Amino acid sequence: MIELLAALSASASAGLRIALPLLVIGLLHGDSLWSRVPILSLIPPQVVLGVLVSWSLFELLAPKQLLGQRVQQLLQIVFSPVVGTIMGMAIAQTTLEQTPWMIWIIGGVGGILALVLQLVQAGWFYRLRGLPLWAIFLQDLLCVFLVFFAFDAPEQGGLIALLLLWLAIRSSKEWYRWYVEQAKPGDYHHPRRHKRNPD
Repeated sequence: MIELLAALSASASAGLRIALPLLVIGLLHGDSLWSRVPILSLIPPQVVLGVLVSWSLFELLAPKQLLGQRVQQLLQIVFSPVVGTIMGMAIAQTTLEQTPWMIWIIGGVGGILALVLQLVQAGWFYRLRGLPLWAIFLQDLLCVFLVFFAFDAPEQGGLIALLLLWLAIRSSKEWYRWYVEQAKPGDYHHPRRHKRNPD
């Protein structure tokens, strides 16, 4: 159970950032970990390191502008399930003595978690017309902490990941309720009818 919480913690970090958690996990455990991870094991470690450093710098600097946030949101929606799967499998391989199919299942659950968290962030981004800087800094810090927790405090990291999932579910319900309530009486099945401006 603790090992599963560790994998969820690592995958949740991929729901916040893409390259940064992979870079942190590689720096913590060296190139030997990357060599056992699907996809990354097919690429020379020097290339992996160069790409992750460049991408991490982009993730840290680009969101300070609205256009950078838009580009990052698109990239994260596409790549978050892949990186979430990789992170979950990487943790499962280092902490579990399981069969390969079990590691793949844990990776798949991690990928779904990362995608859900990323979709909720995208929803908040478009709802607020851009995320405030304090929220971006909080995402960066939480991403790094979740990677550290995956190894050093898996129970706390897993609980934070589950809390983030709970907040994501609550957010989606609130958005749906708000979306339906803005409809005219008797037209709840078509809240967008006769509207031109985006929500």
